[in-house]
Order: sequence, then C-alpha cells, then structure tokens
Amino acid sequence: MKIYIGCDHGGLDLKNIIVKYLQEKNNEVIDVGTYSYDSCDYPIYAKKVAMAVANKECDRGIVICSTGIGVSIVANKVKGVRCALVTDVTTARLTREHKDTNVLAMGQKNV
Repeated sequence: MKIYIGCDHGGLDLKNIIVKYLQEKNNEVIDVGTYSYDSCDYPIYAKKVAMAVANKECDRGIVICSTGIGVSIVANKVKGVRCALVTDVTTARLTREHKDTNVLAMGQKNV
C-alpha cells in the first residue's frame, strides 16, 4: 500500500514512529514533512497529504498534529477526502469499515 504522511512540529515524534512501523510492514511511505521541531503551519502538510489522496497518487493518507483537530479540518476541505480523527484502534478500524475513510488524523498528545 502507498501511504502519504505529514505532520507539523507537534506531531513529529508520532509521525516518525508510524513511518518506521509502516515501512516494516512493507508499505511504501511518502513523508511530506515536517522534518524538524521548528514551529510550522499544520495546514501546509495536511493539504499535501489530502491532495495526494484526492488525486489518487496514493492509497491512503495520515495527518498528525498535537491534537489532530486542525489537520482533520484541513484534510476534510479537500474534495474526495474523508478524514477521521481517531484516538484508538477500534475507532480507526470502524472508520474504514463503515465510513470508507481514506485519511487518518491523529493527535500526538491524544494517542
């Protein structure tokens, strides 16, 4: 599976953990940033991921910030994206099974 992932400075640690995990499971991961703890604007990275999903450049997307709220709002503004903010495995599974989401939003402080 090809997955785009992006975060702001508030989600960098979680993003790095997820990237490593997904790669170990033989997924192709495209990391669009950010790559440092320097303050940055979450909409830049959330939109990059959402656009890649909407344009069918990948199968799924993951967006991360401190709470997940901001990145989920941005992603859901892109036509063709169905983004769900999740904090647990059950909710993540159900959003795919019942809502056909294509972008997962998470908050580093909430997961």
